[in-house]
Amino acid sequence: MTAARTTPADRPPLGLRERKKIKTRQAIRTATYALIEEQGYDATTIEQIADRAEVSPSTVFRYFPTKEDIVTDEWDPVMMAELRARPRDESWADVLRHVMRTALDLSLAEEPEVTRLRTRLGVEVPAVRARMMESMAATGRLLREALAERSGLDPDSLELRVFAMSVMGGLMEVSQYWAETGHRDDIRDLVDRALDVMEHGLPGGKP
Repeated sequence: MTAARTTPADRPPLGLRERKKIKTRQAIRTATYALIEEQGYDATTIEQIADRAEVSPSTVFRYFPTKEDIVTDEWDPVMMAELRARPRDESWADVLRHVMRTALDLSLAEEPEVTRLRTRLGVEVPAVRARMMESMAATGRLLREALAERSGLDPDSLELRVFAMSVMGGLMEVSQYWAETGHRDDIRDLVDRALDVMEHGLPGGKP
């Protein structure tokens, strides 16, 4: 899955140093995507990425400890802030639908081909898939904290742990299914279907 990297409208403007960091980070990602499209994931080296991005290999490693990190989705904590901002009386399913649809709308509008490439790599490259699972586990912990604030439950309770990781596992399966089927469906519709299963169970009411 791909989360939009958005910032609240009321956040103070970034300073020059932060803007340079963002620019460098994006240059590394852009170079990586281009090289992978040209020659494949395994053939793409950190040295080639650095050369294409016009930075040193050490700079690449400073921003991304591994090559897998470059192509793994970044689940922005800002998304958790958006979740926290939803009405208290809104159901968890509607909250998640809103947050995920907002993220996907922005991501697909800004970089649809990159979104598709990332999901394809998650299917084709075991190391990328493993890193994505680690990233989604971290997102699951953020989700637990946000849902705990809404529900009053302990974020470390078994119930919230199971629920949050069920959501994240479902989203991982959506990402893989989307890539395995050639991205033929609208991923937003697939997310809705996954949330329907988590909310209501399998079609027909059978386990």
